[in-house]
Amino acid sequence: MRLFVHTLLGFLALGIAAPALAHGEKTCDPGLVTEEAMIPSDTPGISLYVRNKRPGCPREDAPKKVLVYVHGATYPSETAFDLSLDGSSWMEFIAFHDWDVWLVDLRGYGRSTRPKEMSAPAKDNAPIVTTDVALRDVEAAVEYIRGHTGADKVALLGWSWGTTIMGGYAAKHPDKVSKLVLYAPVWLRSGPHPLAGTDPLPAYRTVTKEAAKQRWLKGVPEDKVAGLIPRGWFEAWADATWATDPDSANSGLLRAPNGVLQDLRNYWLADRPYYDPGKITVPTLVTVAEWDQDTPPSMALTVFGKLTHAPSRRLVMIGEGTHTVIMERNRPQLLREVQLFLDEETGR
Repeated sequence: MRLFVHTLLGFLALGIAAPALAHGEKTCDPGLVTEEAMIPSDTPGISLYVRNKRPGCPREDAPKKVLVYVHGATYPSETAFDLSLDGSSWMEFIAFHDWDVWLVDLRGYGRSTRPKEMSAPAKDNAPIVTTDVALRDVEAAVEYIRGHTGADKVALLGWSWGTTIMGGYAAKHPDKVSKLVLYAPVWLRSGPHPLAGTDPLPAYRTVTKEAAKQRWLKGVPEDKVAGLIPRGWFEAWADATWATDPDSANSGLLRAPNGVLQDLRNYWLADRPYYDPGKITVPTLVTVAEWDQDTPPSMALTVFGKLTHAPSRRLVMIGEGTHTVIMERNRPQLLREVQLFLDEETGR
């Protein structure tokens, strides 16, 4: 395991005043501590990348609050969750609210190990990194994080496919979860999905930046397209994301495992839910944006209705946003609503 620790961002970088110190009080760095590690998965030769950001000057009387984030079907965690937009990332926003925040890249994504099948022609192998495998990767990451922080329970935040993984984890391990956030949740779909297709699936697929932007903007009213993504945000995200794939420098293509698409066909398009929301027994927030074409608001409403054993549940729709509202002009609404939910006392 490789471990790196450094300090990042003073309060002033985010426009937040650093707390004054009383005479004789122990000094500390009023910024965020960043920690990165490559941790073992349950598969020999496969390591998982995790990143942590937490207050450098935590309040001594503050309860331990730990959150773990996982990404969706195509792109890694860090280039969305920890992408600095308007001077701060979502990861930093949560950390500056006294949270110990972690992200994990599943195998085949971001800085985590790419399975050997990704070095061969895609057609030579069956789809890799199914949801079962992804869930095992999250289990490994959560155990590492619980051991590293000393937290008995962690809050979980998943985006898109990540909601299936985190929802499945919460249903399977309720004793290890404090809260659950499902951002753009996946559920059953009767019509075609923009990614699923019908042809035989190879081990992985490749994506261009142009195709990514077209998918992003699908379903947005024509008169709203120009003002949806602030200037430079798409380019910042795309450049950071494609840079995580060492092959993209020559090909211009980003590789993504196809196990998720196999599961889309075998579960969500076959009227077979991968997990049962009724088994989730922790406070849960479901959030989705109005123009989401990948996981339409009807899916979020259905998932919300099935959270029958959650002690509290909430459904929030963000107006004038897509599946990627995390990096659009209404991003502040998403961040505020999630933070409100995370910071509420629940008695758990």
